[in-house]
Amino acid sequence: MKTLVASALMLLAPALAWSQTAASTPAKPAAKTAKAAPAKAAPKAKAEKKSATVAKASPPSSRTLLHSGAVQAAAGLAAAEAALTPEELAIAERVHTGHIACELGASVDIQPDAQSPGRFHVQGKGFKYHMAPVATSTGAVRLEDVRAGAVWLQIANKSMLMNQKLGQRLADECMSPQQFAVAEGFKKNPPQSLLDTPIGSR
Repeated sequence: MKTLVASALMLLAPALAWSQTAASTPAKPAAKTAKAAPAKAAPKAKAEKKSATVAKASPPSSRTLLHSGAVQAAAGLAAAEAALTPEELAIAERVHTGHIACELGASVDIQPDAQSPGRFHVQGKGFKYHMAPVATSTGAVRLEDVRAGAVWLQIANKSMLMNQKLGQRLADECMSPQQFAVAEGFKKNPPQSLLDTPIGSR
C-alpha cells in the first residue's frame, strides 16, 4: 500500500510542477504591459502641454480688449476730474463748510472731500452730491455736480442749492454764521443799489 501511494505521488509531482509554472508564466507579460502603459500616456501629457501653451499664446478676445479700454477711459476721466486749476482751488478756499441752516427748516451739510482737494460732499434730506468749484464772472462762489445737474451758489449773505435738471430749488436762504453776520450788517447799513448811484459815478 505504501508503495502504491509513493508511486502515485511520483507520477503526480511533474504534473503539479508544470501547472504551477504555467500559472506563473502569464504574470510576466502582464507586468510588461503595466510598465508599457505609462510610456503610452506620456505622448498624451506632451500633447496637453502643447495645447496649454497654444491657449496661453492666443490673442485676447474682443470682450477683454473692450473691458480694458473702458477701464483706461474711466481712469483718464477720473484723472481729468481730479485736476483743478489754481483759480478753482482758490474758489474752493472760500466755500463755507459745515452744517448750514436754510429756510423752511431745511439744511445743507458741506464737507471737504479728503480724497480730492478742492471738491466737496454736499448733502441734505433727499440729496447727496459731489461738487467741484466753477469760476464765475460775478465773483460768486459756485459749486457744481455736472452729472446730477446740481448747483450750489454762495454770495456774501446767503446761499442756495438747486437742481437744474429737475428745475427745482432744493434749499434757499441758507446762511452760515459768516453769512448771517453779513446779512445782519446789511439790515443796519443796506448796500447801495446800482439804481441809487449817480450816473456820473457809474
